[in-house]
Amino acid sequence: MPRTEHDQPRPPSGDLLASKALRLRDEAQAPRPGLDRDTMRRKARLVETASHINDWLTSPGLQAPR
Repeated sequence: MPRTEHDQPRPPSGDLLASKALRLRDEAQAPRPGLDRDTMRRKARLVETASHINDWLTSPGLQAPR
């Protein structure tokens, strides 16, 4: 029986965001300076920020307000 997508373990979302940010940064190095490169860098920065926020929200040290 073939394995389906649901059988595969998924990496944590923080890892996915971090790897996407790295991929976007690498892609931003290729184009000539201009709007496309700036847009790619901006997207990479936003994804990286989302990754940091996700890490912060899922950290075990985070406590609920009293």
